[in-house]
Amino acid sequence: MCLRMGGKAVWFPTFSAGRHIECHPEGVGFPTASVEVPSSRVDIHQENGELIPEVYEVLDLVKETGAMVTGGHMETESITQLFAAAKDKGVTRMLLNHPDYVIGADEAKCRELVGYGAFVEHETGFYDPEGTKKWDPRLLLDWIEKIGPEHTVMASDLGQKDRPLPVDSYIRVATALLDLGLDERSLRQIFCDNPAFLLGLDD
Repeated sequence: MCLRMGGKAVWFPTFSAGRHIECHPEGVGFPTASVEVPSSRVDIHQENGELIPEVYEVLDLVKETGAMVTGGHMETESITQLFAAAKDKGVTRMLLNHPDYVIGADEAKCRELVGYGAFVEHETGFYDPEGTKKWDPRLLLDWIEKIGPEHTVMASDLGQKDRPLPVDSYIRVATALLDLGLDERSLRQIFCDNPAFLLGLDD
């Protein structure tokens, strides 16, 4: 129904993924929710390791509507299976969420997933001095240089109560990247052009 109404993205399991639950036992690390959020584990595999039929049904809908599919917070091998199946279906918009947080995807795995057509996402909230992780922006620049701006996307992972506003965080991290030497064309591609493609805004 969401896609029929113009929804642009389908997330596979995030906080209900096994990998996420392992990294955040008993919900440690979450922002406090004001409503009950179901978090029972969701798996996309059958007992024999193959993807469950519902995955293919979802991918058919994603292909039909031109939406984006993300690997959520699943382990890297599940994401690899998902993106391989998505590519086989003709899906052209795929996103790997924050590879160095929860996911645990190294450079080689990111390159493999880029080979399926995926973009690699990073969060300003991790590199913003007022954000949640306060990582050095040089680490982000290193990721951009390794994977390439043509395959990189920025998101914020912000907007929750008592956290920075997304737009403010974008400005701080974009400024830090420019100060570190990233050219303006690459910055626009990462912050504007690639997200526009993934959300079908340039169709």
